Amino acid sequence: MPRSLPELVPEAKDETDKAKKLVALGHPAVAPVLGEILEWVEDASWPVAKVFLPFLARIGAPLVPHVRYVLQSQDEQWKRVVLDHIVGESGDLAHGLSVDLLRLIDTPTDAERAEGLHTTADALFQKYCKNNTP
Repeated sequence: MPRSLPELVPEAKDETDKAKKLVALGHPAVAPVLGEILEWVEDASWPVAKVFLPFLARIGAPLVPHVRYVLQSQDEQWKRVVLDHIVGESGDLAHGLSVDLLRLIDTPTDAERAEGLHTTADALFQKYCKNNTP
């Protein structure tokens, strides 16, 4: 058995046993490694991503700072996965990110526009935040 939480964080995209152990611990037990877990969903086709995505979507508001980090990155594919598979499944998370969603809607970068992230952000904002604007 690993001696510490960081030892459970996968080191390869096929280490689903480690991913399942982290998920079994649940939140808030895994809070110290949420940022590292989120890195494993950069590509939704990775085996560990398939374990982590539903788990992350259930966490809700405590995930806001970690998702905000992704949305401020230059990795449009990662943003796409996070918006589609995590934020899109969590009203609490979407509400906590309403300012970030508005930024994507109103002033997307050229790369975000090319990826269609402004359209996705708008759909999420309309679904979860429209009546609760920041």
